[in-house]
Amino acid sequence: LLDPLQSQSLLSAEERALRDETARAVDESLLPLAADAFEKGEMPEAAVKALAKMGAFGPSLHGPGPMGYGLMMQEVERADSGFRSCASVQSSLVMWPIHAFGSDEQKARWLPALRRGEALGCFALTEPESGSDPASLTTRAVKDGARYRLTGHKRWSTNGNRAAVAIVWAKTGEDAKSIRGFLVERGQFQARPIPGKMSLRASDSAELILDGGIGELLPGATGLGAPLKCLNEARYGIAWGAVGAAAACFASARDYVVERKQFGKPLGSFQLVQDKLAQMYTDIGFAQLACVQIARLKEQGQLTPVQVSFAKRAHVAMALEAARAARDMLGANGITLAYPPIRHLLNLETVKTYEGTHDVHTLVLGRHITGLDAFS
Repeated sequence: LLDPLQSQSLLSAEERALRDETARAVDESLLPLAADAFEKGEMPEAAVKALAKMGAFGPSLHGPGPMGYGLMMQEVERADSGFRSCASVQSSLVMWPIHAFGSDEQKARWLPALRRGEALGCFALTEPESGSDPASLTTRAVKDGARYRLTGHKRWSTNGNRAAVAIVWAKTGEDAKSIRGFLVERGQFQARPIPGKMSLRASDSAELILDGGIGELLPGATGLGAPLKCLNEARYGIAWGAVGAAAACFASARDYVVERKQFGKPLGSFQLVQDKLAQMYTDIGFAQLACVQIARLKEQGQLTPVQVSFAKRAHVAMALEAARAARDMLGANGITLAYPPIRHLLNLETVKTYEGTHDVHTLVLGRHITGLDAFS
């Protein structure tokens, strides 16, 4: 296990057991699927079943808690960011808002099935012309009896093509204060795959067309703050997951340069190669400690959105650098799917962009540091 600063010593025996059990499940059920899923550009049904079986859907809501959720996302992303994205969306962007904002009836109907993987859900906030500025969304909801009719176009909804339910964010008035969340069941929206993706290919990415379909109000989801709270939950899992991707790239590069010989000796004996490995090793070690700390803060109810931005921004950037360095060390072999770095490298370009881009999180930190808002 890659653990330079013994961050695992800060875990309880139960947490270490969960990590080890998840790692075994990932090695047996997800890693064998990853390269083929990426090449084919599809999310295998076997991966969805494996994620459900290992308890990766909603772990922060039913037992393992924040630390368990983080550890699981780290191990799942060691296989592929697309697999982790499926679990993150299901857990943080579908189950969590139903848990936090839904009625008792909505919770009873959806949460058990979502937890077991019998149903998948998607999160529909982003639109073709509304990404980093979600307040500018144009999807509308008009009251029709006890429910609402929704009209609009959503994009980049993970799990969308197979989702039984979508969490759709729409305006009931003219400004961001009128944004509300809705449960929209399959049949009330059209889902289309997004073609031509060169990143996160194993993820089911969809655009959703809402043309007067009926939605059911999430009673507690009011204003722009509601979807942003959901995204904060998801970013927490991403901060953990990126470390798993970096660790996979490090392990692949280390094994390769120890075995591969050039100029009569192993590549790993050259100073430039050791410098790259040492930097990756150092960066991953610090990120692991940060993950444990944000988990403990979350358990205590003290984790702030700024701290989540801090971790998501830093860890994804670190993982991207690790993937690039690993790809470089593998030479021409590094661009093939026989080795994981190129797959992680391409996937992490998406992870850097979604759930708040690197630049947006930079401005969040800048506002926190200076007290000056660059967004307005």
